[in-house]
Amino acid sequence: MTLIKRVGKALAVIVVVLAVGGFASHQYVNHVEKQRPIVTLAKHPKKVLFFYRDDCPDCQSIFHQIYWHNVISRNIIFINMNQSKNRPYIQQYQLTSVPTLIHGKQRYTGTNQKRIKQIVGD
Repeated sequence: MTLIKRVGKALAVIVVVLAVGGFASHQYVNHVEKQRPIVTLAKHPKKVLFFYRDDCPDCQSIFHQIYWHNVISRNIIFINMNQSKNRPYIQQYQLTSVPTLIHGKQRYTGTNQKRIKQIVGD
């Protein structure tokens, strides 16, 4: 077998592995997004709060970006508002819509990538 054929086969295997890995990670993040844990915010005083709903198209459009940022920074608390026991936060944080990010006195509702980066950090 020539060197070119071996390199070609190795590249093909790498591409397949990356494609399968990318698909699996995408599916995993979608699974995380659908979870509805009860969140106690008193345990996380200096974190970014990300209020979302798993059935909200705008929330879904930014969830992956915020999730992967959190994998590295570990500074975001995900609060799924479809969990009824998380709903008292609506009044406490005066939420009017989702997705909403709150970090200290900073607050942003929407999907603008630049604003999200300002809130969660780069």
